[in-house]
Amino acid sequence: MNNSKVFILMAGLTALFGGVGAYFGGQSGLVMALLFAAGTNFFMYYASSTMVLKMYRAKVVTAAEAPQLYAMVDRLRQRAGLPMPVVAIAPHEQPNAFATGRNPENSVVCVTDGLMNLVSEDELEGVIAHELAHIKNRDMLLQTMAATMAGAISNVAYFGMFFGGHDDDEGGSPVAGIAMMILGPIAAMLIQFAISRRREFKADAVGAEISGRPLSLANALRKLDAGARRIPMNVAPAAAPLAQVNPLQAFSGGGLSKMFSTHPPMAERVKRLEALALPAAASAVPA
Repeated sequence: MNNSKVFILMAGLTALFGGVGAYFGGQSGLVMALLFAAGTNFFMYYASSTMVLKMYRAKVVTAAEAPQLYAMVDRLRQRAGLPMPVVAIAPHEQPNAFATGRNPENSVVCVTDGLMNLVSEDELEGVIAHELAHIKNRDMLLQTMAATMAGAISNVAYFGMFFGGHDDDEGGSPVAGIAMMILGPIAAMLIQFAISRRREFKADAVGAEISGRPLSLANALRKLDAGARRIPMNVAPAAAPLAQVNPLQAFSGGGLSKMFSTHPPMAERVKRLEALALPAAASAVPA
């Protein structure tokens, strides 16, 4: 169900791109905007590991430097059927974690000092399993594709409006053009963020399967959410969507900002994880 909803969202993003492109300049403008956005985003895709580690000021660690963490990641990645990722620790007091990398063979799992100091071993397993789920689901590729389409919509609207994309002699309205230039990119951004939220739900479910402890992940998420609200993290907004909970919550407000959230509501994430735990609990009760 989660995958089908993401497919529908991607189809909507593609249709929006086609509509904006057709309005502002036809096929040639459409292709140019797509190529420009693709070049930018796929550069980020291939350089993501190095760039994100720098954004978080994270340090790669070896098995000798962090034996317990390294062994935990190794154990869980075997359960997930993944190659061993690079393991890193970021020097932030806020409890959080992220995964990045263009494919399972070139992936990174990073945790913060604050996370290591806050959660129990079972909860840490849940957090790491969630990040491994992102790698297993190839979410970096999907989110890059969504970002490319959203960026292309913004590009074609901008260049079309300011460089003569639509011909007024064909019945075009300047007001309609301005409205599409503003609303098209906003709609694309909303769809992109909706895709990101769906992938977080999927990573929670697959992570719970990998660890075998959905309640441990639910408990960890509660702690991470509270920590992110209480302890600020100085990280670039571009890197924030990769984190397990939004690291910039201490700076964010309510209201309309929720519509542009890359992460689903924490209460809903916890509710779904608790629902996953119910069948396991029922099967453990003697008949």
